[in-house]
This record gives sequence, C-alpha cells and structure tokens, in this order.
Amino acid sequence: MAAPLPSFDIFCRVIDNFGDIGVCWRLARQLAQAGAGPMRLWVDDLRSFARIEGQVSPGVAEQTVEGIDIVHWTAHAPSPQPHEVVVEAFACDPPPGFVARMRQRRSLWINLEYLSAEDWVQDCHALPSPQAGGLTKFFFFPGFTEATGGLLREAGLLDRQRAWQARPALRRRLLDGIGMPDALADKLMDGWRQVFVFCYGHAPADALAHALDDRDAPSVIIVPQGVLPALRTLQTDTLRVFESPFVSQDDFDKLLWSSDLNIVRGEDSLLRATWAGRPFIWHIYPQEEQAHLVKLDAWLARAGWREPVPALMRAWNAESAQAGPSLPAGLPPPGGPGPVLDRLLSTALSPPHWEQWRADALSLRDRLATQDSLVQRLLAFCAEHGRKG
Repeated sequence: MAAPLPSFDIFCRVIDNFGDIGVCWRLARQLAQAGAGPMRLWVDDLRSFARIEGQVSPGVAEQTVEGIDIVHWTAHAPSPQPHEVVVEAFACDPPPGFVARMRQRRSLWINLEYLSAEDWVQDCHALPSPQAGGLTKFFFFPGFTEATGGLLREAGLLDRQRAWQARPALRRRLLDGIGMPDALADKLMDGWRQVFVFCYGHAPADALAHALDDRDAPSVIIVPQGVLPALRTLQTDTLRVFESPFVSQDDFDKLLWSSDLNIVRGEDSLLRATWAGRPFIWHIYPQEEQAHLVKLDAWLARAGWREPVPALMRAWNAESAQAGPSLPAGLPPPGGPGPVLDRLLSTALSPPHWEQWRADALSLRDRLATQDSLVQRLLAFCAEHGRKG
C-alpha cells in the first residue's frame, strides 16, 4: 500500500490583495483533493480572502471550509502542534514560537516562491537553506519547465472545462449569477465578444476601449467592481461595460473559459488564463527599475506567442503606452496616427492575427498541461525529503 500523504500547514500574508491568497487557497484545495492529510491555512487578512471565497467568515478566528482548517493569523492566534509539512508562501516567515515547535516535530519546511520563467529559477529550485537550531528550509520554485516545481493545476481540469463549455446554458446561468442584466447577457449569447478585465488600476483603459469599440465586432467588458472604474465612462453603442461582484475561484475560472479575450494580473490569474486556452494579456505586477519587464520577457520567451502578441504585452506593461515598443517587423501599421498600443491592439484583434492568437493560446495550454502539476511535484518532494527537516 502507498504511504499516507502528509499533513500541511500553509502560511499566507496577503500583500497583493488577492494574488497571494489566491495561490495559497488553490494550493490547499488541490492538496486536499489529492488526499493529503489534515490541512491548516494561516491567513492574516480574512476580508480579502472572503472576497474570493464566500464561505469564509472574516470575523471568525478559526473555521473550516471544504475540510481545510483556516486560522486568522494574528499575534494572538493559537499555537497548535505543527503539521508534518510547513509551507510558507513567498517568504512570509511563520512565528518564531511555531518554528521552535517545528524543530521538535521535525517538520519539513518549504518556502513556496513566486512564479517566474527566468532561467535562474531552475538552478535554485529545491535548494536547501540550513536554519538556526538544525532545521532546513527548502526553496520551491513554481515554473514552466521540468526542472522547476511546476504549475498549479487541478486534476481533470481541462476535461471539466470542455464539459462546461459544451453546455451554453451553463454560461447563461453564470452571467445571471453575477447579476448581469438580461439585455447584456442576451448580447453575449447572441455573439457579442466577451472581454474579461482583471488588471491593475493604472491599465490603459482608453486604448482598450478604443480597440474594442468596433461596430463589426461589438463587445461587452466584464470587470470586477473597483478594478478599473475608468471603463464605465468609455461605453458606446458597440462597447458595453458590466461591473461584476467578486466571485469564487471556480466562477472566476468559468468567466475566463467563456470570454473571447482575458486581461489578467499577477500570478494566480496568469495561470488561470493560461488554462482557459483563450487569448489573453498579462498585466504583470510593476516593480522598481522596471524589473517586471525582465520577468515579462522571460515568460514571453517560453510562451511561444507569435507577433504582434509579444509586442502588445510589452506595450501594455510599459510605463507609458506612448513610450512603448515599435510595431514588430513585417506588420504594417494600420492607417492613421495613434499611440503604439492602440495600433498593436487593433492589429492583434484583426484577422488573421486574431486566429493566430487563439491557436497560440490553445497550444500554450496543451503544452503545459502535459507536465506534472505543482501539487504532484510537491508531494513527490515531500515523499523524498519527509522528516529530514
């Protein structure tokens, strides 16, 4: 018989509103679905957590959701016996007293790092870091190659996606569930283009609206409330905007599955857009000295997009759309003046580039889905290093 899977503590500090807890909640759920032992998730911001998981009560210090124990991580939090494996997400440092008990328990200590496509991640993945008192912390780097920790992906995800997409009535039920007026939902079901926008607040709303305002291909933009308020002021007869409530992770995925174009931010949403297999733009988290653009280029090099999509991604993430890159070689600019981002968006949305973008999105999804998931690689790592802390 196979050895039982270990129990887990997962520590999460919410830095980027939803990205950190989004990753940790998916990790906890996927570990539980894989049959891992008791699961405890420590979160310092339950209000942000509750916006993406309606079963979480922000005012309850200890609760259980989907079989996972959730603890509000504060200075006054309880101090239980650590589980066999302790995962600190993004170097959030478990409390010293808890770490002392980890030494007694000889827990396996893992620092789950941020996702990156840069080459150095392969060299640093799974490296040990000796800690005071005899424990060893291991660095676990998610990534896009076999030499990394892999990507979060539920078992059977693509089969469930295809089954859901094959039933249009489920899409209409989703639109009704987020409160979309019948008139707008009817437009989408009749063939208007659906665009889902979950970006940072400094995104170039004007350029997006200008590119989508097309009488031959009218659009409905779905944007969570408060994410990009400027879009409300840019509506026309052929470009409508619906501000949706925040939804559960499962419904978030379904919005991505049913949209023609997705614009996403951060790490968790990047992966969900990838698994959706639809054209998307990644609004990467901005960093000082534009270090985020180096990370963007590393990801673009691995993703395999054909132009004009890489140039579009760079322009979207540039400090100023006016200062973005030039059009790629071989693509004549559309007629008339306009910022580079406007031209790139219009080009990418026009045939045959749109069909090419769609094909590349499916190719990226299917290629990455052949690899073992992050949870599979994490459990294999735990089996190899268990009780060696």
